[in-house]
Formats: sequence, C-alpha cells, structure tokens
Amino acid sequence: MDLSTLSVPQLRELQQQIPAELKRREVQDKANILNEVRAFAKARGYAIEDLLGKEVKVKTVSSSGNKVKVKYRHPENPELEWTGRGRKPKWVEAWLATGASIDNLLV
Repeated sequence: MDLSTLSVPQLRELQQQIPAELKRREVQDKANILNEVRAFAKARGYAIEDLLGKEVKVKTVSSSGNKVKVKYRHPENPELEWTGRGRKPKWVEAWLATGASIDNLLV
C-alpha cells in the first residue's frame, strides 16, 4: 500500500482502524496458538491444564458481547435489573434513598 497516494482524511481513517485490527488479529493469533498447544499436548496424552497445574487457569477466548449475570432485581418489579457494574440505576438510588439496604435487592 502506497501511503503517499492517500489524502489526510484517508490517513486519519486508516490510523483509527489500525488499533482495532491489531487487537482483532492478536486475539485470533492467541486463540490459534492455544489450539495448537492443546492439540500438541493431546497428541501426547495430556490436557494443557494437566501440564500447567491446577493453580494456573488457561483463559479461553470468549466472544464479545457476553452478558453479565444480574446481581440485583427490584422485588416488586422484576423487569428492573442491574448487574452491579457501572453507575447505579435510578431505581436503585431511589431504593437506597428510602433507607432500605441494597442487600434486599440481591438475586
């Protein structure tokens, strides 16, 4: 690719796309290497976890967009849910403002 033929806006667009593409390729490369290592160990009669030991966990590649389990739910309106991550929803703040404990909302 000849960068000298690209305009400044095209170069800026390319510059923004590069980090995401690098991340995507690194994730894919790691997954491929992990599969190769698993196959190598399996061919010799071992699981990779056996070789690494119990205290070492092998992180598996997960797809993006995995949902986090709900941690809090309104007792009177089960549609109001919160994972406990991020900013507290207004219904949780209203619940706490009444003097009630957040522990009462645990699922």
